[in-house]
Amino acid sequence: MTINLKNFLKDKPKFSKMGEFQELEPIEGLEISAVSADLYGTGRDDLCLFYFKDGTNYAAVYTNSSICSESITWNRQIRKSLIKALLVNTKNANTFTGQQGKDALDTLSKYLAKNLTLRESQKKDGTTQAIRPNEIIFASTGVIGDRYPTQKIKESTQDLVEKLREKQNKFIWFKAASSIMTTDTRPKLAFETCRVWNKDIRISAIAKGSGMIAPNLGTMLAFVFTDADIPSVYLKSLLKRTITNSFNAISVDSDTSTNDMVAIFATGKVKTGKFYNTLDPKLKDFENALQKVLLNLAKQIVSDGEGAKKFVTVKVLNARSVNMAKNIAFSVANSPLFKTAMAAEDPNWGRIVMGIGKSGEKVSPEKIEIKIGDFKVAEKGKIAEDIDENKIKEYMQWDSITVEINLKIGQANYECYTCDFTKDYIDINADYRS
Repeated sequence: MTINLKNFLKDKPKFSKMGEFQELEPIEGLEISAVSADLYGTGRDDLCLFYFKDGTNYAAVYTNSSICSESITWNRQIRKSLIKALLVNTKNANTFTGQQGKDALDTLSKYLAKNLTLRESQKKDGTTQAIRPNEIIFASTGVIGDRYPTQKIKESTQDLVEKLREKQNKFIWFKAASSIMTTDTRPKLAFETCRVWNKDIRISAIAKGSGMIAPNLGTMLAFVFTDADIPSVYLKSLLKRTITNSFNAISVDSDTSTNDMVAIFATGKVKTGKFYNTLDPKLKDFENALQKVLLNLAKQIVSDGEGAKKFVTVKVLNARSVNMAKNIAFSVANSPLFKTAMAAEDPNWGRIVMGIGKSGEKVSPEKIEIKIGDFKVAEKGKIAEDIDENKIKEYMQWDSITVEINLKIGQANYECYTCDFTKDYIDINADYRS
């Protein structure tokens, strides 16, 4: 699929809560390249390499699906906290590929390691230190069950290595983010700065995702790069905490993929002091910045949901527990009836009530208050007084819509992000393999 520039460049409404595209800045210690292995047969970029000459601390969180990509299985078997490269392909998920998929990664890791080692040895300040296959990790996205295109990727590896660029300008970042897309209509990029030990730290990140998106990451890939000097064990804890209210707070179609992966890489080029735990106050600014980056990317994924026209925030207030609020929020957000009402710009609050009820949570109907935007539509177990449906319909023409459910039985809150269901969703997925 080619990039829909009209969709990418369109102005957001004044009060939009969608994630916003940001220009990324270079991360010292990182080199990037993206090429076409002609996996789509169209010549578009579909292969991306991230290379860390001096190695990088990293951590990753993967899908909770009981069936996962061979790429994820490979990564989980690597016990090193310091790696040298990440290779990402689109078009093929490398899932349900059997021994062929496993063997492919063994072949590619050896070939890529050989080419990277050769490249380093040819530099003026070249090193004789060999890059090992177990210092390379993989990410894949695309069609499940298709034979993995080992030969095509192998034949493109040398080109990937030759085109690695240390100076990451806006074009390189855009090219990398575009190369990992599947049904996405636009690349997803986010950037933040923060202070750690009184030193300026950069965080640049890209992601892909459009369909098969649900909590527990959805069919998405996200790669975060920072020049901070943070140990892998701390990166893991920080990542787990920050995905809770970002990538695990989104849903496009309630389907969880086999290939979900969010990874963070810390090159350590900006030297900081020692940390004693992940709750160290010196890491707080970094965690806040990381949270902003991930939430931005998560919102960009939802706003680019397959066929989506509306970005929808579902807020649940004053529940007995966060878990209760979360269950109700997703029960509403994942309802096809609710999502089609959003697409039709129809303030059918009865479908919100239905979503609350089917969650299985014990609520007090006579206490519930429901708002669409700032407009109260239901309260005290019935339709709200003085409801003006014409004004609500006018509000629902906006690209960004908020639904608020106040249970009034506790103090816990939760919000999730989803999108509408349109006819385009059916068309996109009906033609997914063609």
